Amino acid sequence: MNNELTRRNFVKGSALYGAGLAIALQIPRPNTARAASKSSAPITLTELEWTTLEAITGRIIPKDDQPGAIEAHCVNFIDKALAHEDAAARPLYVAGLATVEAIAQSRFEKSFAKLEADQQDGVLRDLERGNANEWQIPGIPSQLFFETARAHTLIGFLADPKYGGNRDYAGWRVSGYPGPRHRMGGYSPAQMAGEAPIVPVWDRES
Repeated sequence: MNNELTRRNFVKGSALYGAGLAIALQIPRPNTARAASKSSAPITLTELEWTTLEAITGRIIPKDDQPGAIEAHCVNFIDKALAHEDAAARPLYVAGLATVEAIAQSRFEKSFAKLEADQQDGVLRDLERGNANEWQIPGIPSQLFFETARAHTLIGFLADPKYGGNRDYAGWRVSGYPGPRHRMGGYSPAQMAGEAPIVPVWDRES
């Protein structure tokens, strides 16, 4: 991870993923949304996988003066997506999360979620750079696991809350996105001209 990159700039700077992130945010996930509407309990991740992945998302988008990935419940989005439209990534998460736990135990004799923030960052940085010698999964580079988890975390943070993440509009608040359109076809001419306010969705619902 780039320590010079602030969390807010990371979230706003979708240029990190270019059009790929924008496309991923627009992919319909009706089954994910349906599952998220029924329960926020794990349906595909084990308890340990959930805890480990939640800690990983929390270091990808950490809390500062505003909520981060844990507060936005990004792990819930990933859990529901892996059970449905993103199921092809499930084996990657099973192997990757188990290995992250093994690395944490090998280096610090603790579960990943129990490590200090700088220790967690060190493990994730090694995965991102392919420098984790303990990573021994044939045919699956550690970078692939890290980038998949990072992309899913961003999607969970920024996508519509109906998919299980972006709880309390955390990602939209951080990124400055006011929510869905106000009227058929987009914002009103007065809003586009700056003559009428654009009221964010969380204020509209209060």
